[in-house]
Amino acid sequence: MSQTPLYEAHKARGATMIDFGGWDMPVQYTSIIDEHMATREKAGLFDVSHMGEVTVKGPGAKAALNKLITGNMDLTRPQGIMYTLLTNERGGVVDDLLVYTNAEDDYFLVVNASNTVKDYEWMKEKIAGIDPAVQVVNESADYGQIAIQGPLAQEILQKITDYDLNEIKFFTFARVELRRGARGPLFEGRSIVSRTGYTGEDGFEIYCDASQTLAMWDCLLEVGADAGLVPVGLGARDTLRFESGLPLYGHELSDDITPIEAGLKMFVKLDKDDYIGADVLRRQVEEGVSRRLVGVELIGRGIPRGQCRVEASGADIGYVTTGTFSPTFKKGLAMALVATEYASPDTPVDVVIRDKRVEAKVVKLPFYRKRTKTTKK
Repeated sequence: MSQTPLYEAHKARGATMIDFGGWDMPVQYTSIIDEHMATREKAGLFDVSHMGEVTVKGPGAKAALNKLITGNMDLTRPQGIMYTLLTNERGGVVDDLLVYTNAEDDYFLVVNASNTVKDYEWMKEKIAGIDPAVQVVNESADYGQIAIQGPLAQEILQKITDYDLNEIKFFTFARVELRRGARGPLFEGRSIVSRTGYTGEDGFEIYCDASQTLAMWDCLLEVGADAGLVPVGLGARDTLRFESGLPLYGHELSDDITPIEAGLKMFVKLDKDDYIGADVLRRQVEEGVSRRLVGVELIGRGIPRGQCRVEASGADIGYVTTGTFSPTFKKGLAMALVATEYASPDTPVDVVIRDKRVEAKVVKLPFYRKRTKTTKK
């Protein structure tokens, strides 16, 4: 099993470790609910070094990427970040990813941990057939990645940098010098700091040299202690992203689920040159789809889980993609892929939990929404 540079630090803090896509990762330190609420109310620190980093660069890189993704590379700009999707010939999702633009024809891609090798090989093969001169390099082993999320994230991170973090707007990044403490010496080189995250809260993701990840982790926990910063495991990371309606590959997205079915039409650009799967996605937009991703709120008692059946009047209409007890709302909630005729808010449905039908209703996504904005110093 693979380990991040923070593996020993997690064990030293008593984290419960699990196998996550071949990585030995912390699922929780204290409790999922406590870590979830700490992030919503103050700040949480996440090890996301298992994520993959792939560079695509060289003359023709923009044009080549445009043939693979649902977004439009012509709309990107230096220091900007684009959320987009790789799609297959059926319109299904190979992966969702972030594209960081260093400069025209120089891109830094962040892909899901369990898909890193698959994505790299897929992109390398496809791009070689489009433009062999474009370089595709898997640099995942070179990077550590830490996310600091929550209302106090900027206040804490500002303690270890002279760079004005107000300058980093939502979905942009900068190369920033970070210090080893409030007045400590600088970490070697500049780290990539982006105003992004997977929690629905304001915050930052930091990409640093793998060798410096542990020192940076310890440094942030030290300077953030008075503000209530706590380490957070994958359990709360999942409940946070779930409440915010953010998809997880293998659940809300897969080779067999298209972006249109998953409610991600805004990230599908149909007015650009053809890319893999574009014809299927255009047809789905024009003709509609037979199933859609919705939110489901339990009225009866129970905790919905992935793959639970969703029924209406006793008929099978879909299944839960992710379900849990919501720490914020104190009730059972789910995201589910259901037949389109049952996708309107307030439609009564049942979720089958352990062979028992539990009364529920369709609701709008996301369950939780907090406007991400720059915090004033």
